[in-house]
Amino acid sequence: MTRACIVLIVLGLICVSLACAQTKQETKVDDLIPLAKTFVDQMNKGDFTAATQPFDATMHSVMPPEKLNATWQALLGQAGAFKQQVGTHTAKAQGYDIVFVTCEFAQAKVDVKVVFDSQKKIAGLFFLPADTSQDYKPASYVKPGSFQSKEVTVGGGEWPLPGTLTLPRGAGPFPALVLVHGSGPQDRDETIGPNKPFRDLAEGLASEGIAVLRYEKRTKVYGHKMASIKNLTVNDETVDDAAAAVALLLKTPGIDPKRVFVLGHSLGGMILHRVVKEAPQVRGLIVMAGSTRRLDEVILEQTAFIAGLKEHLTDADKQEVEKLKKEMARLNDPDIANHPDAVIMGVPVSYWLDLRKLNPPQEAKSLTQPMLILQGGKDYQVTEKDFANWKAALSGRKDVTFKFYPNLYHSFMPGEKTPADYEKPGHVVKEVVDDIASWIRRNGE
Repeated sequence: MTRACIVLIVLGLICVSLACAQTKQETKVDDLIPLAKTFVDQMNKGDFTAATQPFDATMHSVMPPEKLNATWQALLGQAGAFKQQVGTHTAKAQGYDIVFVTCEFAQAKVDVKVVFDSQKKIAGLFFLPADTSQDYKPASYVKPGSFQSKEVTVGGGEWPLPGTLTLPRGAGPFPALVLVHGSGPQDRDETIGPNKPFRDLAEGLASEGIAVLRYEKRTKVYGHKMASIKNLTVNDETVDDAAAAVALLLKTPGIDPKRVFVLGHSLGGMILHRVVKEAPQVRGLIVMAGSTRRLDEVILEQTAFIAGLKEHLTDADKQEVEKLKKEMARLNDPDIANHPDAVIMGVPVSYWLDLRKLNPPQEAKSLTQPMLILQGGKDYQVTEKDFANWKAALSGRKDVTFKFYPNLYHSFMPGEKTPADYEKPGHVVKEVVDDIASWIRRNGE
């Protein structure tokens, strides 16, 4: 949101999911590839009535043709003009068949994730940054022999999440850190393009004697069930699971329960005060590129920035920007709160309105935990405006540290302040890992 204050915010947030169970019936997922490719072709041609014909009942309800049109236009506003389909791959999850149609846009590659039920109906739709991370190699600062990685489960009940605890070797007990994702259906590594910033952080910090817990986001594992949640909020999506991760560390052998910290990236940085409310045992908080402003405002600003990178805007470009503005303007309708089932850009209105309640810097002022605020100067999604807002609210506190990295973009890797940054292989820079490690040591004494 991914991720909001995320990489390609619209790509992270646009997701419509199903809520119904399906009858088991054997389907060859490869047989669904032509259907998924046709669906993408229809969206590209602007035939949204035809594109929605294969939708199941839930999708017809939450994503009628005009909503699908608005969603597609928002995607074009972020990723640029559609160029071509470049490939497909398939998967199965929770009894559903999934086809990923990888598409090349002017500014980015995107995986259109089309979820099919047993009747070959489209039961879910996601727009995600294309996964090009297969060639990932650990950062040079990682010391593989100095830690071990253990599979764990975060939370329980209806929403157990698979995770990885990266634990330093030795007697311990060790300080520990929970990593909280940005918007969208993120994996435990916060994979974007060829890069895995959360894996960089986890293995880099574990090399320095700090345990790190990272986990799959609820919308990644249970995206098909999220549409069943009425009045969805960021607590359902992110906060509750972050608090569950803290609870797991507090009872994990080898972890010092008095030195459990939480790091939130992007959207994760916005909601840390809510995590602390549910998990007051947290020793300290780290905000990496945490937005301070309304989500709709940030989306429009990002879109305008990306459009401004072009030498000349076509009429189609201008129309896409205007359509996005119109969609976002719906949030200003004073009656919108009376329509909790309404959907804006594929996201329930309840979620948007919940985020509008947030004023992260002001809410952070009431927290007693020390904080570390990190910001990259090449970040066009969460900008120096947000960093200034954090400083204005918290600079009077001696237990709050601010770090600014002029040449780093949203993933805290070197960048040029363009969407192309996300296509380049890289790692979270060592300076950031060192700064986090030093801060945790100082504040864990």
